[in-house]
Amino acid sequence: MSLELIILIFMLATFAVSVFVLKMAAGVSLMLSAIVGTLVGGHVIPIRHLVEGGFGFLEAILIISTAMIFMRVMDATGALKGISNGILRLFYKKPTLLVIIITFFVMFPGMLTGLSSTCILTTGVLAAPILLRVGMPKIAVGGLIAMAAVFGEVAPPISIPVMIIGGGVDMPYIGFGWPLLIASFPIAIIISLYFRYRYLTRYNIDEVKDMLESSKEEKPGLWVYLPLFFVILYMIGEIRFHRFLPHLGVPLIFMIGAIMGLFTRKNVHFITVSREALRSAMPVMAILVGVGMFLQSMALTGVRGYLAVVALNLPEGLRYFAATIMPFMGSAYGSASVIGVPLVYVFIGKSAIVVTSALVLMAALGDLMPPPALLCAYSSQIINEKNHFKILKVCLIPIAISMAVGILILVFAQEISNFIF
Repeated sequence: MSLELIILIFMLATFAVSVFVLKMAAGVSLMLSAIVGTLVGGHVIPIRHLVEGGFGFLEAILIISTAMIFMRVMDATGALKGISNGILRLFYKKPTLLVIIITFFVMFPGMLTGLSSTCILTTGVLAAPILLRVGMPKIAVGGLIAMAAVFGEVAPPISIPVMIIGGGVDMPYIGFGWPLLIASFPIAIIISLYFRYRYLTRYNIDEVKDMLESSKEEKPGLWVYLPLFFVILYMIGEIRFHRFLPHLGVPLIFMIGAIMGLFTRKNVHFITVSREALRSAMPVMAILVGVGMFLQSMALTGVRGYLAVVALNLPEGLRYFAATIMPFMGSAYGSASVIGVPLVYVFIGKSAIVVTSALVLMAALGDLMPPPALLCAYSSQIINEKNHFKILKVCLIPIAISMAVGILILVFAQEISNFIF
């Protein structure tokens, strides 16, 4: 048995014991795994490498923190609630289109932050009452919101799991727009149709209309939405018109949008909102620090090169089986760093960008899986369901469909790349 394999076994065993036995946070468990890997590799505790690895995803951490502050400000100003009420009033006559639009609405924060939990904690909280009011059972509402959060984490323009895999294989975050779009939006539509026709069987338009007429809710002014328009349009403008616009960077764009939001409504306390946003994002940022240390330890000890060589020699059938294991890591970020990085080398003959997009879809499903089952737990809170495993049960068929789509994208990765590019 090679030394690199022994190091990898110790690192994975440390991570498993820390998470599943000692019930430690995933970020701390990854840090401990990195330290154990360097110790077994004979490097004692290389502080420089651990610090360097911890700062490896600094850009992603800045994006997460500023995006969370921005979304919290938009929530406090009433912009998100205004959008949710507008969606219901515009599409209540067409229930199928309503469910699809609500799915996209829930995905929206994840597209900007790269965090699945943000989708549930912001737009998911607003979307759940709409779905309940039109007659969808509460367990199905929790399942649809959880699945939409997964697709929001995958969708462009910001996808943190892609950044993690790209950091492990030295691949820049460029050209992922269309592949991530293909890996997220079509399957999101399919899953929303599944929930619509399986669970929203009773839909009375007249009842919904009467409910809307009886409820008198204050409509926010158009200026409340200006920060959202600014953030979206400037992000697009930096890509399409980079010669004419100054390059601000995603974190600064979010902060400017958040500051603009303070002027659209009174009594929005920026310090309080920022503190709440950073507190909710802290576990994810800790995971990114741990992932950076983990990947740096793998590179220092030779495990990363060992995995690349082994992955290239895997039989083709086993390669796709290895991809189906990704969701069962229980964390999108852990799966992307531990399994996603070597799997990019496995499919080296195909488009790395499309392969990575498919792997991210598979990895993101891990946020639904036990033992943490974080998205199921969050969804159960907003629908007042004590047993969050009921939501996981509702999501089993959508998870299977999503995994099948991910495998299909892997199989036809090169053909999809030729079509897109």
